[in-house]
Amino acid sequence: MAIKQIATVAVMVSDEDKAKKWYTNKLGFEIMSNESHWIVVGPKGSSTGLHLCPDEKLEPGNQGIMLKADNVEKTYRELKKKGVEFTRDLAKSEWDEEVIYAVLKDPYGNEFWLM
Repeated sequence: MAIKQIATVAVMVSDEDKAKKWYTNKLGFEIMSNESHWIVVGPKGSSTGLHLCPDEKLEPGNQGIMLKADNVEKTYRELKKKGVEFTRDLAKSEWDEEVIYAVLKDPYGNEFWLM
């Protein structure tokens, strides 16, 4: 299995732009991604960032944590063989056809994105 890092953790904010300014100006974080609904900030050189998620409540179970894999299809198949439950099977994303992901669930109902 090749999960190699936790990539992002969602932080709920009421205003993405104000939050981006606060994290960069006050904490000295750098902008790791600055796309529509996908602003990620983090300490310089960090491989893990905070996804500034605007004015939404996370769905029940969704922890907002993304697990990155070298080969998402292979990792998905290996996890399925081990009996890991998925609440979203591996498929193309709704926002970018080149991105595929699945959502797995631990025994306690916590969900994690596998990308």
